[in-house]
Amino acid sequence: MTDSHLSDGDVGLLSPVSASPVVAALTGDRAVLAAILAVESGWAAVLEKAGLAPAGSAAIVASAADASRYDVRDIAIRGQGGANPVIPLLADLRNRVKALDTETGGAPRVGALGAVHTSLTSQDVLDSALMLLARNAVAALLADVKATTAALAALADVHADTLCVGRSLTQHSLPYTFGLKAAQWFHGLAAAAQRLDAVQLPVQTGGAAGTLAAGTVLTSASVDTPFDLSDNLAAQLGLAATPGPWHTNRLAVTSLGDALTAVTDALGKIASDVLFLSRPEVAELAEPRAAGRGVSSAMPQKQNPVLSVLVRSAALQAPGLAAQLHLAAANFNDERPDGAWHSEWPAFRQLLRLALGAAGHLRELAEGLQVFPEAMRRNLALSGPLLLSEGVSAAVAPLLAEQSGLSGKQQLQAIVDQTLQAPPAERASAYRALLRAAVPADVLPDDRLEDLLNPASYLGQAGEISRRILAAFPDYSRPATTQDPTDPNGDPRG
Repeated sequence: MTDSHLSDGDVGLLSPVSASPVVAALTGDRAVLAAILAVESGWAAVLEKAGLAPAGSAAIVASAADASRYDVRDIAIRGQGGANPVIPLLADLRNRVKALDTETGGAPRVGALGAVHTSLTSQDVLDSALMLLARNAVAALLADVKATTAALAALADVHADTLCVGRSLTQHSLPYTFGLKAAQWFHGLAAAAQRLDAVQLPVQTGGAAGTLAAGTVLTSASVDTPFDLSDNLAAQLGLAATPGPWHTNRLAVTSLGDALTAVTDALGKIASDVLFLSRPEVAELAEPRAAGRGVSSAMPQKQNPVLSVLVRSAALQAPGLAAQLHLAAANFNDERPDGAWHSEWPAFRQLLRLALGAAGHLRELAEGLQVFPEAMRRNLALSGPLLLSEGVSAAVAPLLAEQSGLSGKQQLQAIVDQTLQAPPAERASAYRALLRAAVPADVLPDDRLEDLLNPASYLGQAGEISRRILAAFPDYSRPATTQDPTDPNGDPRG
């Protein structure tokens, strides 16, 4: 095998939903390594500021923590020796710090090695690094989601009066509006995003067994306590402070996993609707077109809704990954776990990747969605006035006297049953005629009957529901700003 083959790595060949330079930059192995180094560099800065490391140490560690200078593949392979990547990376980091801190004669200039990893354990660093990785990924995800919800809010507004048919258990149910459908899409996604944005991503500094024993020794002659150092690292990295170590309390991880899955659920719902509504026999919606997208290897005429396909593929995978995080959390034995922690990492990262990829694709879909009101009216007309039978029954049943032991409601049901026996093309006229025969014009005037059979007259509170939904999430109904959350040391949310 050639070196070029070895360097290919996993680029997403079998996961096209997340095969993106943005996703790779935020969640790839290089991003993980950069996050680990950011934690070590941040800790050195905290120690120096507290007077617990020599002046100048933080600058040397920061210079040594350039992720581009490390061999990710070599560190991954060597990580098998300690069952995590922090140990070999730490060895390489120390060598670089030593080299940068060495004078010509071989003596250290500053003594910066004392600022590297002091009082921490591998789990502290990797847990904090994965929270940092998640912070940056979630910021990018929320930027895409807010752009999507802004597009959905615009659709809800533009199509507030666009009639379509509501469907229940695959069948036509009642008149509906596409504006309400878009508002309901908005509701699910905005609520899920709001929940994700509220998830706390805490720092971890518990030490070898979660007692802060080494940190207590380190700070014994300092005005700072181990808790101060932890809080300062949280501020340095843009993570949440924590009242204590959480080595085996994985609520931070499972909460994030659940929130990410709720987002992919909402994205998947939208994608599933678009997949159905873009079928040729329905043709109410179409994805935005782009050169080379949606093509078939065998059928030139096909325009596959691949954005929705990719989003749905992510939504179908995410719940299993969230379940894996819960399975791991339930098996975090002792004070530091054996295996459960390690099983958490790939599920955690894959959830981030799927959610990021799906959010990007759904954003493009929502911003360029093609809507065909004529097709919506055509499909609405397939059921004709029978679609109004619920409203007709509520208005007309009280007007009918009991006949042959049948109540007014039962008589109207008999009319519906009789109408359904007619050929589809004749049902509209048959239903009108049967209603007219059952209820005299002096009891139910023609104009009132026509009003009852007008789909636009039986929309309930569709418009008000949409308005209330959009008003409940004002931060998500406005266009999102573009951010570049690829710097593990910065806070992309500002």
